[in-house]
Amino acid sequence: MYLRPAVNGSAIIFFEPNTLKSLRKLSCVIGIFLSPFVSGKEINPSNKSLTYDEAILRYQALVYRHPECKLIPYGNSDNGRIIQLFVIDQDRVFSPERNHELGKSVLFINNGIHPGEPDGIDASVRLAELFAGNEKYKEALQHVVVCIVPVFNIDGCLNRGSFSRANQNGPEEYGFRGNYQNLDLNRDFVKVDSWNSHSLIKILRQWDPDVLVDTHVSDGADYQAVMTLVSSQPDKMDSLLGNYMRENFSPDLFSRMKKKKQEMCPYVNTIGYESIPDSGIADFLDTPRFLTGYANLFQAFCFISESHMLKPFSKRVDATFDLLLSVFEHMQENYSTILKIRKDARSISQFRKIFPIAWELDTSKFEMLNFKGYESYTTTSAITGLPQLYYNEQKPFEKEIRYYHHYRVSDSVSAPLYYIVPQCWHRIVTALYDNGMRVYQFDTDTMVDVEWYKIEDFHTANSPFEGHYLHDHTHISKHHGKIKFYKGDSYVPVFQNGNRYLVETLEPDAPDSYFNWGFFDAILQQKEWFSPYIFDSLAGEIIRENPGLADELSREKKNNPEMAKDSFSQLEFIYRHSKYFESSYMRYPIYRITGKDSGK
Repeated sequence: MYLRPAVNGSAIIFFEPNTLKSLRKLSCVIGIFLSPFVSGKEINPSNKSLTYDEAILRYQALVYRHPECKLIPYGNSDNGRIIQLFVIDQDRVFSPERNHELGKSVLFINNGIHPGEPDGIDASVRLAELFAGNEKYKEALQHVVVCIVPVFNIDGCLNRGSFSRANQNGPEEYGFRGNYQNLDLNRDFVKVDSWNSHSLIKILRQWDPDVLVDTHVSDGADYQAVMTLVSSQPDKMDSLLGNYMRENFSPDLFSRMKKKKQEMCPYVNTIGYESIPDSGIADFLDTPRFLTGYANLFQAFCFISESHMLKPFSKRVDATFDLLLSVFEHMQENYSTILKIRKDARSISQFRKIFPIAWELDTSKFEMLNFKGYESYTTTSAITGLPQLYYNEQKPFEKEIRYYHHYRVSDSVSAPLYYIVPQCWHRIVTALYDNGMRVYQFDTDTMVDVEWYKIEDFHTANSPFEGHYLHDHTHISKHHGKIKFYKGDSYVPVFQNGNRYLVETLEPDAPDSYFNWGFFDAILQQKEWFSPYIFDSLAGEIIRENPGLADELSREKKNNPEMAKDSFSQLEFIYRHSKYFESSYMRYPIYRITGKDSGK
């Protein structure tokens, strides 16, 4: 028997081979440790998923047995546990910078962002055990470094139960979708309200993965496929990546899965609420709030595995394992092409001037997809007495349906040379550093000729979404002028790697901007007012000095009868159009330098 310290400071027990047989029937944890490390074999042939501790023990055992494996602790989760990264590095470098210098590609697999969907947690352990010490994959691993987050949402994974996924076919127990703050972490990659996401962003920016796979289990319609695939939407990617994704990477994964006798189809994102797949399916648009949408801002090829909730757990794990293996196979055969495409895309993007910030589905473009589904029917529910949609698994079909997989740009922006972020918005400044942006500070108080936006209109949701009252339909107007900035305020060059992150978070009308997530709500509240009995006489002077304002007021009263009856509203109208009204109200506080004369 041997004792070896584990990463978390505890001890791992290992036994001599002759002792193994007598120990096979010991407790579940020891059983997890001593189970055979056989390539590609199922961890749990039953309907059980690994607990968080069991999964970590499996990875710790691999680290002990194989020097090319390492568990690297990173930052905390919200419940205080350490998020760890398991790395298989054939050359035992374990340095992201050095591996990129050596021309290796990085496959990054994230598991348990929704711990109630645990298929990837089990499948990734199987994949790690397949690769570790396996001569068959030794050469392939010379070109691909495999990084696995065993469980991202540790908080939710420890909150195990059997009922929160009411429509899911196993396993017997699984984690909960929300983390310790009850946040859905797959909506947290702009706002970063959790320590979990803060830690994962740190890992991603260090390892800079070429390919990222986020493992999930689907909801929604019923159909025959065990696995569906979300590829990051090609039309919103940089064109070099988007073309390779659409024409090479994604089709090859479908081909490899077919050879493995796995039924896979594009993610079944139906058109309209509760519509059936027969009506057509559309690509899912993963904006930056999602992990894959966030990683795509940094020119990563991103995929979401969505195994089908109604298929048996063991088959879902098999399909997830086969998909992860297929992604690895494609990478090791095409690693030089993938690296070149990313390098070229970054070179082009750094000097890009026009950036799309919003997209809409192009329903004029589609292809016919051979879809294997089940016949649907509607009957009266015995519970509600109303029509209810059902699927009949006894009546499978195979037919052509419309697959809408093109998006068109619905809004774009001309990027500035620099963004200026006043230091008072410290959460934004911190986010810029966390995301690896080059940020500089003014060393003296400085007047700068800038462009700035005024928020003219926006809509706010009536109920909170992931801890925020989201804004949308944001409309802005542009203004120019000299603004004083202070020593310590930040200016950020747009011509750098990651500029899509800058544009899609700092432009207020981008769907996942910091403004739309409510980070600047203080500017939406007026701070100063007036006393009518004093301002009434002053209003007369303002009207006399601005004759056109009287005409505007007359038109407003004509168009708004209620205003004509309300003296305060009329005085407020004059106040808002006077020099006394605060200039900072509704002025978006991130500024743009668009010309060469920055004032520095």
